[in-house]
Amino acid sequence: MNLFDYNPAVVLSFVLTLMRVSIIMFMLPIFSTQNIPTTVKAAVSMVFTLGVWPAVSLSGAFMPAHPFDIAIMLLGELVIGLVLGMIVNFLFMGIQAGGELLGFQMGFAMITFADPISGNNTGATSFFIWMVSLLTFLSLEGHLYMIRGFAATFDLIPPGGLFIGQGLLDQVVSLSVGMFRLALKICAPVMVALFMVEVALGLVARTSPQIHVMEFGFPIKISVGFFFIGLIFNIMAQHIGSFIAGMDGLFTNVLRTMSPLYN
Repeated sequence: MNLFDYNPAVVLSFVLTLMRVSIIMFMLPIFSTQNIPTTVKAAVSMVFTLGVWPAVSLSGAFMPAHPFDIAIMLLGELVIGLVLGMIVNFLFMGIQAGGELLGFQMGFAMITFADPISGNNTGATSFFIWMVSLLTFLSLEGHLYMIRGFAATFDLIPPGGLFIGQGLLDQVVSLSVGMFRLALKICAPVMVALFMVEVALGLVARTSPQIHVMEFGFPIKISVGFFFIGLIFNIMAQHIGSFIAGMDGLFTNVLRTMSPLYN
């Protein structure tokens, strides 16, 4: 296909492909950060679109005549990109939520700083765990699995053929529930250890009132918290690895709920 022939069907095919690619690229855990300029994100999306467009492009042969129908098709591409990006972000949101709970239990609730990645205020433990999980995701080639799932959208969902039904809503709700479950799995061991520290400090305060428990217990809670955070990195790696291993099936199930071929 030659984009510069200015064939309306070919141009629409390129625009639809660019729309789907750019939304997914902007939703990736790396490219969604504010450290990367928007022009760089747009350039990467354009280059990636030019790379995949000749092989997996969306057909523009049935270009609608009315501009409103074209807008509906572009809106459908936007929804597909948001859903696929949200699937991966649920993983990191669950890990970050677990980090926030850990920071609260360790006494870091009032210690926040401006996250250079998202631009929001976040806790130190939450940002640290999020960065480790992101590096683990990249080292296990999770981004390649996501790109492969993105390529499958061109076969399952034609342009303008997006189907939004009960199955898609059930998938999103199930993933959101899994996000909170993952947060509890990550922070539960540390929370139990810190609870035992609180019980021990309470016994010390009862038996030796002359000891300043607040001054004595704060560094102990921090030390125990960081010790167990180091131990849960293995648990995090296992959860991320299992998520990446099942990403193909997860993407396929979600795409089938949005595909008119299966509904």
